Amino acid sequence: MPDRTLITETYGSVLLAPEVPCLIVQWHTFANRQQFRSFMDRSLELYIQESRHTRPLGLLGDTRLVGAVTPDDQHWLRTDWNPRAYAAGIRHMSFVAPESIFGQISVQSYTNNTEAANAYAINIAHYNTLSEAKQWLHQALQEPAVD
Repeated sequence: MPDRTLITETYGSVLLAPEVPCLIVQWHTFANRQQFRSFMDRSLELYIQESRHTRPLGLLGDTRLVGAVTPDDQHWLRTDWNPRAYAAGIRHMSFVAPESIFGQISVQSYTNNTEAANAYAINIAHYNTLSEAKQWLHQALQEPAVD
């Protein structure tokens, strides 16, 4: 079953992969602060909508083409977006590894911040291909939920 596009912007897309099932947040290029936060918020709203009739549901970051994420935006993810994502039911996230060093630093910073959090627990895994990231997420979603 092919992935279905839900949002398309110049800097990214959000897709639904029903076979996993998950939403894929796919970055195409750098997004400025307003674009980045708006896109992440819109992605979370779509997750909430889809999770009303698809449970469990995962989130996959296709970050192959992601750019740098500023320290301010990393802080916002850690203290604002992640707690809302956890409250919405996100427990598992997989990432497709970034190609650029700036993207790699950004995704590793996000992972470190998320793993160090005490207020929520989101299981994160990194893979080199989209199919590997989907496969892991599919398996992780089959595990019993632990809150």
